[in-house]
Amino acid sequence: MSAAVRVLVVDDQPLIRHSLRLVVDGAPDLAVVGEAGTGTTAVARAVELRPDVVLMDIRMPDGDGIEATRRITSELAATRVVVLSMFELDEYVHAALRAGASGFLLKDAEPDRLVDAVRRTHAGESLFAPSILTRLVEHYLGRSMPQATAADLTEREAEVLTLIGRGLSNQEITQTLTISMGTAKTHIGNLLAKLHARDRAQLVIAAYERGLVTAPPRM
Repeated sequence: MSAAVRVLVVDDQPLIRHSLRLVVDGAPDLAVVGEAGTGTTAVARAVELRPDVVLMDIRMPDGDGIEATRRITSELAATRVVVLSMFELDEYVHAALRAGASGFLLKDAEPDRLVDAVRRTHAGESLFAPSILTRLVEHYLGRSMPQATAADLTEREAEVLTLIGRGLSNQEITQTLTISMGTAKTHIGNLLAKLHARDRAQLVIAAYERGLVTAPPRM
């Protein structure tokens, strides 16, 4: 049996930290290894504990979550950060991405969604709440990405890119296309290289730019 995914919970409100701990520890394959209530403490605890995933609040005293995310991702290459916020403000999303976050979820997300976010980011995927993804796409659409529009993709790579743009996980892609996980990861690696994309979030943008998927209307 593989080891549990080790999670550091960061929030300045003890009640929220306790709630997040209950959700994470309630999953058999996840385990909270520590907590922090400030950005500065979060960095120190991350360096000490070297967690697989950090659940990071944005607005905290003594160093905010964005700066803490930047320091953690720069010092700990294997640690991935999911930013949690009460607000879907564009500047928060963009700042979190620039700081190296692997995902951005709202605090009102369902517990199952949070658990899924931890698992998927640990597996190397990027994850965003649907409303956040729509805003992210709107922000980047039309910006210059000549490599993305010029690159030649195989038919299968285009299919994989379409599914990524629709928000499917690696496992869902394997099931949809009836391919192995290894094959799916190979296609994703090829897409990252061909489109000069840093991560899965940029692949989503490329899928929208190519017209493979379209942004859902705002509600």
